[in-house]
Order: sequence, then C-alpha cells, then structure tokens
Amino acid sequence: MATAIWRSGIRSALRGGASAARGCQGKERSFSSSASAQEEAAEAAKWEKITYVGIVACTALAAYNLSKGHPHHEEPPAYTYLHIRNKEFPWGPNGLFEAKSHH
Repeated sequence: MATAIWRSGIRSALRGGASAARGCQGKERSFSSSASAQEEAAEAAKWEKITYVGIVACTALAAYNLSKGHPHHEEPPAYTYLHIRNKEFPWGPNGLFEAKSHH
C-alpha cells in the first residue's frame, strides 16, 4: 500500500510538476462546499448537542421500560404426553439444557 501511495505521488508530481503537489497541501477540506468554517463549527456543535440529548432520552426511556417489570403468566398444565423419558440420560434425570425449579 505504501508503494501505491508513493507511485501516486510521483505520477501527480510528473503530471503537474512541483506546483501541483504544493497546491494539494495548501487546500483545506470542508464538510460542505458553501459553508464557512464558523458555520461548519456551529453545525457540528448543534449535532453534538442533539446527540447528547438523544442519548439521555434513550437512556431514560430504557430505564423506565426496564423498571416497569413484566407480567407473570400462569404455569401451563403438566400434560402427560410431554417430556416422556423412557431411558435415563447419561448426564442425569433432566435434559442437558433444562433447569427444573423445585417450588
């Protein structure tokens, strides 16, 4: 990659001479074509403030939603045809990823 950048610099210097290479260094990039530096700084500051307000609003909304809790539903009936075990599992009486709660 470094050699490609080096070659590109040599090509541009050969095409436009030394003045073309110096002209690229003096230019300043801007976010938009018609805005001044002060307008760009004000726009960046505005979006920074909007971002912070959005972070606070989303955090407050998430805290409110998580603090409400959730409804608890009744336990389904223990049907006889579910969880039929004809043979013991090698790792014990329950399934490998089952957690039996003893209430």
